[in-house]
Amino acid sequence: MNLKETLKVLLGGSLFFAVSILLLYVLSGFGDRPRLADDGAKRQILHIANGSEPSGIDTHLTTGVTEHAIQMALTEGLVSEDPVNLDPVPGIAHSWDTSEDGTVYTFHLRDALWSNGDPITAQDFVLSFKRALSPKLGNEYTYMLYYLVNGEAFFKGEVEFNEVGAKALDDKTLQLTINEPTPFFLSLLNHHSWYPVHVATVLENGDLDSRSNKWAREDTFVGNGPFVIDEWKVNNVFSVRKNPLYWDADRVKLQGIRFYPLESLDTEERAFRAGQVHKTDKLPLPKIPFYIERNDPNLLLAPYLGSYHYSINTTRPPFNDKRVRQALSLSIDRESIVKNVSRAGEQAAYSIVPPDCAGYTPRQLFEKDIVKAQRLLAEAGFPGGEGFPEFNILYNTLESHKSIAEAIQQMWRKNLGIDVGLENQEWKVYLTSKMNMDYDIARYGWIGDYVDPTTFLGLYTSYSGNNNSGWGSQEYDDLLAKAAKAKSLEERMEYFHQAEKILADESPFIPIYYYMSSYLLDSRIKGWYPNLLDHHPYKYVYFEE
Repeated sequence: MNLKETLKVLLGGSLFFAVSILLLYVLSGFGDRPRLADDGAKRQILHIANGSEPSGIDTHLTTGVTEHAIQMALTEGLVSEDPVNLDPVPGIAHSWDTSEDGTVYTFHLRDALWSNGDPITAQDFVLSFKRALSPKLGNEYTYMLYYLVNGEAFFKGEVEFNEVGAKALDDKTLQLTINEPTPFFLSLLNHHSWYPVHVATVLENGDLDSRSNKWAREDTFVGNGPFVIDEWKVNNVFSVRKNPLYWDADRVKLQGIRFYPLESLDTEERAFRAGQVHKTDKLPLPKIPFYIERNDPNLLLAPYLGSYHYSINTTRPPFNDKRVRQALSLSIDRESIVKNVSRAGEQAAYSIVPPDCAGYTPRQLFEKDIVKAQRLLAEAGFPGGEGFPEFNILYNTLESHKSIAEAIQQMWRKNLGIDVGLENQEWKVYLTSKMNMDYDIARYGWIGDYVDPTTFLGLYTSYSGNNNSGWGSQEYDDLLAKAAKAKSLEERMEYFHQAEKILADESPFIPIYYYMSSYLLDSRIKGWYPNLLDHHPYKYVYFEE
């Protein structure tokens, strides 16, 4: 019996899964050699199942967790984060000073190098911020840089960039001036939208702000993180190796990382059990109770600052009627979904901001009320679902998303008399469909970019590049602007509550549940600590036999 046939038997007759595992063998030249996980532990090579094929690695053009997992290895910002509590720690800046009013930050850069040997300068950051704010680039995270004085005005073409609050005082001194004192500003700088790009390489491959610039490829990418690209085989593996020029290279114990785009959770779980990866991206929903019951030492379950919800395209009839949107939300049994479908200890979501987010306590603004949902749908012209047009739930290809969509499909049919189709798309296509608003209702997972309510509430501002619902409200935008200028914590939180109330009433989205991290992690891995953002700076990670 050959290897393929053997794997087919071991994996329960699934040729697809067998071929997927076989691929992992081929990638590493396997045959009778040790398992990848054992070999990797000895050689300090981390093997990660990373969900989908990354849409790219340009830090100004990506939005997904899949891409960020790779970007953390290749790039670093002014600050980094503590692996345990996520507190800001020095990155490319070894220190910084803050003005008394909390609006001017002066960063002192260390003598760090790009991966090609060029020195990292303050001007690199200034030009990177100019690129990230350029309307031509189409950065969906442009609004993250609106904290800079005149950042938004530059994006709108109202001022020149020299009026933006980002100045290089000299090669190693960078000054950032923000609009209002912002308690989480340093943490914000650890978001990839603030990461620098190697400007010379970008310009060698096109215009600084061209979206079609091909600088972020295997053979051209220049970074400043603890690792550099070793090999990028599309739909196969993204491999990085230790960067000897990284300023903190002595701390880095891992010699390399292999990211595998395995879109099947069953394949990931089997790959872990077969010793071919050290970490899965997630766990198949039906398998979670099994690992919990056996108290498996490789199972990691932890609170995760994220919201699983559905975004509604409010520009398409009948979803432009908020009564329809409210009816769809009211007819969903969230408790049933977390108990019977997701089953990883998630908490049903009745607001957009998860609980315990920087001291903010969200109010319950959503509910299950079938009678009210049916009444609203009838008022909108669709009694008992009669005459409701055909539409689809769009989700990226993954078994867990399909299971949740099927559960909601059944709830809408039973409770409202509405039939809905399911449409799955490969990750890159799905992202494009969302960005172009080519959908009716779409699965949306939003993970906090930093620990503050604004990372969730800011998603639905009219100026957010990640707001793909077509909904916007000046009143809502104004409340968040007032929150930024609030004189007390209590006043700030009250503005947030008012903003959430508007969101609940308008319902451009349907919250389902708050995330829990649920994946398998090789118990030999050290320096990997559960935290709210599920961030794990690789320079602290290593294997202990």
